[in-house]
Amino acid sequence: HRWSDCFHFRQEQVPGSRLEEMIEREAGRLLVKVPLTMANARGLLEAGRSALQPGEQVFDFCEVTEADSSALAVMLGWLRAASLSRSTVKFANIPNGVVSLAELYGVTELLPLA
Repeated sequence: HRWSDCFHFRQEQVPGSRLEEMIEREAGRLLVKVPLTMANARGLLEAGRSALQPGEQVFDFCEVTEADSSALAVMLGWLRAASLSRSTVKFANIPNGVVSLAELYGVTELLPLA
């Protein structure tokens, strides 16, 4: 099996999951408006990439009510995209469960806080 064969995610239609509705720019922050879950991971990754602009971007999770381990993959993907687009990314109000997973996986230092 190739590595890519292991990841056959079915993109579920989630109410309000259109890319422009997933992340909104408000007061200089990028507010994540949908759950940080596997069902939204691909859409969130793309929405975050699309929202990147030169300079510092703060992704704020204050409205996120649900998150799973895919949140870390999305956040790391945004960091990678930012490094390729002359942007820097910071994170605010990371859900406690995601912080716990980052600690467990040993990647906390990769997630810059706002």
